[in-house]
Amino acid sequence: MRIAGTNRAVADLLEPCSPEVQKLALATRAFVLQLIPKAMEMVDTKSKVIGFGFGSGYKDMICSLMLAETWVTLGIGWGAELPDPQKLLEGSGKVHRHVKLKAESDLKNPALQAILKAGLRRWESKQKPAKGKR
Repeated sequence: MRIAGTNRAVADLLEPCSPEVQKLALATRAFVLQLIPKAMEMVDTKSKVIGFGFGSGYKDMICSLMLAETWVTLGIGWGAELPDPQKLLEGSGKVHRHVKLKAESDLKNPALQAILKAGLRRWESKQKPAKGKR
């Protein structure tokens, strides 16, 4: 089955998921790409993850989508360092956190948008200026 509006790798990754998870994953993908329009999208079919960032390295990842049976997990790179006044972020790792999205309405929470924007600002602040650009 071809999932409209996606590239082949994304469509292949979503194909085994339920229609509900497919719809939520595509909505989450659109949400991320709207907030971070210049992000590169990287699909890891082996791990079943879609990563968004500005390079192929882990340090350049802003967020990721991981598919579960009945929800989509939005992983937030460096989430442990980000403000989270509504306590949306879950996880106990030293670096990353995640939010389990169970409905498209979860994407309308302004706090989620704020976290993702904070993650982008965090990445931008860690970039070294190019030589001669100080």
